[in-house]
Amino acid sequence: MKRWPRLLWLGLSVLSVLPLAASAQGTAARPSRPNILVAIADDWSFPHAGSYGDRTVSTPNFDRVAREGARFTHAFTMSPSCTPSRAALLTGQAVHRLEEGGNLHGFLPARFAVYPDLLEAAGYFVGYTRKAWGPGRFEPGGRSRNPAGPQFAGFDEFIKQRPADRPFSFWFGSQDPHRPYEKGSGLKAGLKLESVVVPAFLPDTPEVRSDLLDYYLEVQRFDREVGEILDKLAAAGELDNTLVVITSDNGMPFPRAKANVYDAGARMPLAVRWPARFPGGRVIDAFVSHTDLAPTFLDAAGLRPPDGMTGRSLLPLLRGERVAGREQVFVERERHANVRRGDLSYPVRAIRTKDFLYIRNFRPDRWPAGDPEQYVAVGPFGDIDGSPSKSLLLDSQTDRTIAPFFQMATAKRPAEELYDLRRDPHQVKNVAGQPEHRAAQRRLREELDRWMRTTGDPRATVDDDRWDRFSYYGQAAR
Repeated sequence: MKRWPRLLWLGLSVLSVLPLAASAQGTAARPSRPNILVAIADDWSFPHAGSYGDRTVSTPNFDRVAREGARFTHAFTMSPSCTPSRAALLTGQAVHRLEEGGNLHGFLPARFAVYPDLLEAAGYFVGYTRKAWGPGRFEPGGRSRNPAGPQFAGFDEFIKQRPADRPFSFWFGSQDPHRPYEKGSGLKAGLKLESVVVPAFLPDTPEVRSDLLDYYLEVQRFDREVGEILDKLAAAGELDNTLVVITSDNGMPFPRAKANVYDAGARMPLAVRWPARFPGGRVIDAFVSHTDLAPTFLDAAGLRPPDGMTGRSLLPLLRGERVAGREQVFVERERHANVRRGDLSYPVRAIRTKDFLYIRNFRPDRWPAGDPEQYVAVGPFGDIDGSPSKSLLLDSQTDRTIAPFFQMATAKRPAEELYDLRRDPHQVKNVAGQPEHRAAQRRLREELDRWMRTTGDPRATVDDDRWDRFSYYGQAAR
């Protein structure tokens, strides 16, 4: 596909939004245009927040935003991997459309417009702190800065430099709760082993419970830092005209979670607050994707999203309108870490509805969590982050009580998986091929095929593993 120069592409994208922008503003300082704050955690799964019913973790600031705004119960990342997830959020596009942007440790070609650039061109002051788009390198894609915008030391520095007459868009990218953790830190902080609800895909042992507490502790630190930003906005009198979004990039760093399209890897916490435009106390059960956030921000700013965005604005849902086509969501992944000989990926597409999760594994002959051999860059099954939970599975893989969990996390998977969420919410019993589920499997297979064709997924027509040939800028497996 032809690569357009960044400025040309951005210019065309800006032209597409200018008609609405011109009618909405005479100058950049129109008060009705909201500030935009995105607070994004690193490896945080649904439902680990107080407002979702988790009684172990304390998240008062997420809960406040959810209470005073809207809490989404079926929000999903586009891809359960840091770099492509963030690329999808920034571009509003399905990951398979983003070429090199679909892999971890890749780059995002400049011809794919990102919402911070579009907002900046329309008068917004934009910036980020800590983890933005990445990991990867932005220069090979023809960009002069991170796709999330210019970097600032923190929110205080950002606000200090922001012109008083311009609305802002700020990305707070925490590194929490990404590993590594201080082992036992959750217990030391007073969290209780007995309060943990261990998901069905992990063994219920003291080691796993303690590992989950360490994860919870870092979720709490993320929430506390978000609260500090909210307090500063409130003190400045700007909180109520700020569209606040709190979410995560992908799921928790545990076996069969992060880097997997199961709910533990793909279902995200999401709370949105903007009291100037919609009332609080909303619980939204519609299915939404991270690709919906970029068009939401542009819509809130009075701008028309570029035609290439596959996501849809959430503002109608937030206003309480009935919106068709919100009964399902799609998730996908290509190469996460470089953990297979020959730079091979593990390509997956999935469709999630209220009752079912259907998964298509395009290369079932490959190891889903990475090759079992020890490589230089990573250990065996390197798509699973190193942790006490992973070590337990590896060290006790022949133990009859641990072996089933080891197999769930690492064993090769069939070409199709189907999970009946009414009976199996943690998605551990594959019912694909069973007579009573054949109709649902066929229907979901056809719906997934239709979405792949409609959105231009190369795997719908030419299944050539192009993602395996894209450059990897992390440590190479060898």
